[in-house]
Amino acid sequence: MAEYKLPISESQFSENFSPIKPLMSVNEAFYESARCLFCYDAPCVTACPTAIDIPLFIRQINSKNDIGAAKTIYDFNVFGYACGKVCPTEVLCEGACVYNHSDVKPIEIGRLQSYATHKAIISNKQFYQQGDPQHKKVAIVGAGPAGISCACELRKAGYEVDVFEERSLPSGLTVHGVAPYKITNEEVIDEMLYLEKQFGYTIFYNTPINSRDDIERIENNYNAVFLGLGLGETSSLGIPGEDLVNVVGAVEWIEQLRLNHYRLFVPNKVIVLGGGNTAMDAAGESARMGAQSVILAYRRSKEKMGAYRFEYDLAKEAGVKGMFDVLPLEILGDDKVTGVKFIRTLIVDGQIKNLPGSEFTEPCDLVIKATGQSKQVELLKMIGGIQTHPNGTIIVNQSFHTTNPKYFAAGDATSGGQEVVNAVADGKKAAKGMTEYLASL
Repeated sequence: MAEYKLPISESQFSENFSPIKPLMSVNEAFYESARCLFCYDAPCVTACPTAIDIPLFIRQINSKNDIGAAKTIYDFNVFGYACGKVCPTEVLCEGACVYNHSDVKPIEIGRLQSYATHKAIISNKQFYQQGDPQHKKVAIVGAGPAGISCACELRKAGYEVDVFEERSLPSGLTVHGVAPYKITNEEVIDEMLYLEKQFGYTIFYNTPINSRDDIERIENNYNAVFLGLGLGETSSLGIPGEDLVNVVGAVEWIEQLRLNHYRLFVPNKVIVLGGGNTAMDAAGESARMGAQSVILAYRRSKEKMGAYRFEYDLAKEAGVKGMFDVLPLEILGDDKVTGVKFIRTLIVDGQIKNLPGSEFTEPCDLVIKATGQSKQVELLKMIGGIQTHPNGTIIVNQSFHTTNPKYFAAGDATSGGQEVVNAVADGKKAAKGMTEYLASL
């Protein structure tokens, strides 16, 4: 079990959050690429939401054509470097590698992908030109993976694109919500600056779209609008004590960690509520920030967690302890949190039932709620004409066209929350739908 000391400097923070997928050297990339069998049916390609031609770019790396490999990757996925780092490759491309059937380590596709695209970024290699001017303008709300992917495709088609981002940094959860041991802020920003220069769209930072006046201004000045809103704040549990000091949402807490690094204070005893990948990140990060005790509490069994198994293993390796089949009843404390009152649960006919008389209290100094995120329904109401599913996600057709003719949408706002690579893929598809729509005007 790993034990981490409280980081009190940037160097100590970097040491605690050392990358789990470090960049390969030239020799490492050459020998790893030589292992690829270049399968005729390439199950790794099928498993990739952006359908990158993986055998081709690996062959290019092996033939020392690293820049060509980067071009192959970016043709399919403009977040090529970031996805190589943050994608759950263990269950996507690498999980589909045929070596898994022979008890042989699968090809490290993600690291090879980051290796090649890093070469293009640091050399500022220009791959693309903007298309012939179409004299039509598109507004994109949100500079996350879906929005930026859409922007790149629209610029290649010749449309003017302005991106409106409420934060001071781009790329949505890639920079605000992903664990630092997967990718650093600097790495994310380097790729975003590379793309912005490559494709020539404009990003307006610190520019939220949150009023009817904002919406009308956009609708009057742009021919079409893409909504890459992402999700909202962490959802409430609806139990007493959620308003106490040191009770925080996981997404909000991880954002503060990403922005403040070692300057974010983490107390000794932490309880993380939830069983998804965000819960695993929050728990593992708490341990790496020097917390003496980090407990991951989930209302179902370990086998029923929504998190990928490798994410749970990462948290355990950092020193996180799991506590399963427990339901929080109340967060305890006067002003600050002092503990959580739980009750044990069991499954009866597929339903969670509380076990009477099994209540117990677990002391802590910080509660992190990884309980899902709310949807951006208030903004959608202000826009008007956009229908949503009962869970609050935006209804779109196969072209990612909403029920308001002027609006398209993709990413977490339509999926309810998926991986970065899914948002990139959907943003690209939405751009295709938008070009068809704009051509018809």
